[in-house]
This record gives sequence, structure tokens and C-alpha cells, in this order.
Amino acid sequence: MELRDAGMSVSSSVGRRVDPELSMVLLALGDVLAVTIFVGIGEITHGVDPIAQPGRVAGTLAPFLIGLAVVTVGGGLYTRDAIRSPGRAVSLIVPAWIVAVVVAQLLRATAVFPGNAAITFAIVSTIVGGVLLLVWRAVASVVL
Repeated sequence: MELRDAGMSVSSSVGRRVDPELSMVLLALGDVLAVTIFVGIGEITHGVDPIAQPGRVAGTLAPFLIGLAVVTVGGGLYTRDAIRSPGRAVSLIVPAWIVAVVVAQLLRATAVFPGNAAITFAIVSTIVGGVLLLVWRAVASVVL
């Protein structure tokens, strides 16, 4: 298989898991905003000034966004079907976020990202980030 063929294969695979429409872009942006709010609040709570230390905040945020992207794109959560009702939207995003937090913790356990894997942080992340995403996805299923 040529590299070009592999790229087309990945593209078509993602294409089946993501509906290419504006509402899905808005859905993804809302997800990013929810996770960013969660991380921002956490950083401020721990005495970090996001304006003065944007690199640290980005380092904390990145593992969560990577985990969420892998799970939501891979799981087909950017499709109309994934948000066809509030119940459906919530039933999909909650387990997706739990897996995304696990991925984020695994990434944080490496030297690439600041912090470390910690069960207490994983629990707080799951609950706080999960509530923000749950609310957003429920609203998005009605609005989008």
C-alpha cells in the first residue's frame, strides 16, 4: 500500500465517523470549550494564572483534548446520530469522556506533558469535565 493510499484510507474512515457539516464543527468547538473551561478553572483553583502561564495551561489541556479527539472521532460522536436526542448525546459522551480521561492520564504519565497520572485528578476530571460535556452535549442535541 502506498502512502497516498493509506492517507485516503484514513480520510475515508474518518469521513464515515464525522458528518461534514457546520453543526458538527460547532459541536466539536463546544467540546473544546467545555474541556478548556474545566482545565482553566482547575488551573486557577491551583494558583496558576492562565494569562501569565499559557504554556502550562496548554500542557495540561493538550492530553485531554487528544484523548477526547481520539475517542469522539473514533467513536463517531461527530455525527447527527450521536446527538439525535439529549438522552442519546449524554449516553455517548459520558463513557467517551471517561475513556478520554484515561488517555489523558496515560499521556500525563509521560515526560511529554506536565503533571503526572493521579487517581484523584482522574476522578475530579471525570466528574467536572463530564458534567460540562454532558450539559453541552444535551443542549447541542436540541440546538444543533
